[in-house]
Amino acid sequence: MTQKLDMLLTAVAPAIWGSTYLVTTELLPEGYPLTVAMLRALPAGVLLLVCARQLPVGMWWVKIFILGALNFSIFWWLLFMAAYRLPGGIAAIFVAISPLIVVFLARIFLASEIRATSVIAAIAGMTGIAVLTAKTEIDLDSVGVIAGVAGAFSMAFGTVLTRHWQPPVPLLTFTAWQLTAGGIILLPAAMWFEPALPELVIKNYIGFIYLGFFGGLITYVLWFRGIRKLDTSSVATLGFISPLAAVILGWWWLGQSLGPWQLASIIVVMASIWLGQKTNTYTKQNSEITVLKTMTEKS
Repeated sequence: MTQKLDMLLTAVAPAIWGSTYLVTTELLPEGYPLTVAMLRALPAGVLLLVCARQLPVGMWWVKIFILGALNFSIFWWLLFMAAYRLPGGIAAIFVAISPLIVVFLARIFLASEIRATSVIAAIAGMTGIAVLTAKTEIDLDSVGVIAGVAGAFSMAFGTVLTRHWQPPVPLLTFTAWQLTAGGIILLPAAMWFEPALPELVIKNYIGFIYLGFFGGLITYVLWFRGIRKLDTSSVATLGFISPLAAVILGWWWLGQSLGPWQLASIIVVMASIWLGQKTNTYTKQNSEITVLKTMTEKS
């Protein structure tokens, strides 16, 4: 029961991330990706940091800024760049390769076994997302493609290193450090490359508060909690929920159509998510068996 609860809580994060596109297009001023990313990370991070009242020490300063850059600054910047340059949700396809990258990075950094179920789940999810988000017109911009692939690597590295580097501090403190570091990195970039925000109206404030509190603070506490408690490959496949939620919200809120291929791909993506969670169950059972064998041998 605890494991299922962990999975459900972790799944809340990508489900909320799926609403980012809707909130951004409907509630925020257009053309400020770096500023929006910075305001999504920095206020939430500072708020948590004030509550935590603890700063990194020693080499953790370097590690935290690396994690903040991978999970927030670089990933969000490349994701927005890919979204602006690639048509018809193609950016989501490139980001969807992240779970497959995680499988192999986890082998290198965490000595995790590469399981067939993890690879199959990642490939199935990628295929489902490709069908779900792609349009008939394909006009690939080389910079957009590079940004999409690099963004997937950034997200994958961030996921694996977050599991690999676990400081002896509470989860909220660890989350506060990363959000703040990511926001600090984004701040000068937003000030340098983008103009000042226009005069904001009520819907803009609602959008920024939603993205900062729910899309930043709440979701990343749950996401980092899941990385700490679950197998990294199974956590990565939960990321498929994000584009799935985005498409469903577009259908429900914006009246976008879903054809037979899209409906079929939704089933494929959901199946890949389920298969990805089987890896975590198998890994946990093996760990419990190993512990029992060790206890038996000692006795």
